[in-house]
Amino acid sequence: MPPERDSKYLTLAATLFAVAMTFIDQTIVSIAAPTIQDELGLSREGTRWIVNAYLLALAATFALGGRIADVVGPRRMMIVGVIGFAAASALCGLTPTGSAAEPWIIAFRVVQGVSAALMVPAALAIVVSAFPVNERGRALAIFFAISGGLTAIGPIAGGYLTQWTWRAIFWINIPVAVAALVLAWFAHIPDKRRNARIDWTGAAIITVGMALSVLGFEQAQVWGWGSWKTILCIVAGVAFIVLFVLFEVRQRNPLIQMKVFASRAFNVDNLVLFFSMMAFVPVFFFASVYAQVSLGFNANNAGLYLLLIFAGFAPAAQIGGRMLDRGGARRPVILGSAVATIAFGLWANSVTDLSLGAQWPYIVLSGAGLGLIVGPASTDAVNRAIGASYGEVTGITQTIRNYGSALGVAILGTLLSDVFIDRLTSSLEGLGVPAGQAQSAANTAVNGSGGSVSDAPAAIRDQLNTAVMQDYATATKYVLWGMALALFLTLLVALRHPGGQAVAAAEEEPSPGATRLEPAPEQGG
Repeated sequence: MPPERDSKYLTLAATLFAVAMTFIDQTIVSIAAPTIQDELGLSREGTRWIVNAYLLALAATFALGGRIADVVGPRRMMIVGVIGFAAASALCGLTPTGSAAEPWIIAFRVVQGVSAALMVPAALAIVVSAFPVNERGRALAIFFAISGGLTAIGPIAGGYLTQWTWRAIFWINIPVAVAALVLAWFAHIPDKRRNARIDWTGAAIITVGMALSVLGFEQAQVWGWGSWKTILCIVAGVAFIVLFVLFEVRQRNPLIQMKVFASRAFNVDNLVLFFSMMAFVPVFFFASVYAQVSLGFNANNAGLYLLLIFAGFAPAAQIGGRMLDRGGARRPVILGSAVATIAFGLWANSVTDLSLGAQWPYIVLSGAGLGLIVGPASTDAVNRAIGASYGEVTGITQTIRNYGSALGVAILGTLLSDVFIDRLTSSLEGLGVPAGQAQSAANTAVNGSGGSVSDAPAAIRDQLNTAVMQDYATATKYVLWGMALALFLTLLVALRHPGGQAVAAAEEEPSPGATRLEPAPEQGG
């Protein structure tokens, strides 16, 4: 049974504190990465893996995390995930100097990613089961609005904490974890366990498939999209995902019930999430760098720039949740996709002005469009998943969301690099820098490789910063257009949504070979 009314919002608070660490972590580490590299003496590739190892482990193990939450119980797995994430964070903050630094911090970043994959599906399953269908829209609107804001707060927190010590960006997770555990204890969250086995073979197949394909996306900017290593990783990853589907349909107790995909609404919701995540997560990375490179903001002010997205996202998420509760997901998702497509296009056309005043209305509107999409699509997907449990379904949606964001970062990152190098090379040549020197200087500006213009005339060097600012803004314009295209695809998919209210079916019909979900004895903590 769901918790009593007076404990529902305490349950929501507990889950928000739990997942807060993971959402902040998506952006906070990127801000501190250069400082970590300098102080620990890491290689450039090792520094990239401080970020990539976490995202790779997270994407690869989400599906397994959702299933484990079903079998062991979502409350237990949320607690395990919180403790694991906090412990790994503490050990990341204790990274020693010297030759052990690089393998140490990367290894515990992987542990953070796996812990998050155990925690997030469980936390979402708890929230969904705590609220009846007609209140889930508002509840998850609060959940996604706050989590979206935490993603934006990451760069601000990272900027302030690294002024003290970069280790604090990891240690800050410890008091957050303690708050989550205390709130979970007082909320008396019941566990619902599914009496079934975990399909470890299927879990291994999908983990390998996700890991290989996401690795290919992450490394495409380093290896090149035409590299045999990139192509092999992506093709092999997709092959393993196809093998997983073929394997699962033959299993009595599969990791994922493939029949959930028989629902047209469920499929549309997940495609909406896939395409919209190509904009939602990457925008925080690209906009933060743009604010620093082109607008000249420091890390703290760049974080405030990102909060403009949240200023539109948070209220729109509440509106979208109420629209979902009243009439289903179709209207808010279509409206949000249309608004976001137009807003991202307008934002793209304004970034080359290098003026915040010319951009802020479009940034807020872009956030509002995303706010109308994310919560309703995620909630409706859970409500439509007949015959599956909440942990399993949230594992599916989170896997698809992370796959979309990884693909978005890879494609848009490559687009940004190519445009920036091309434009900056042309600008430098126009200033009289020899072609070869201009090319190597552009490469240096993008990835730290190649030559420099230190031996160029002083007048050329003085104009270099201006060229970098303007040309990076032009590259960012193309990235935002790419996001607008992804959101236009989201709109085309959303128009296929059948509409109507979803039913509370996710826990009504047990999967083959499993018993009906029964609540475990209620325990504190």
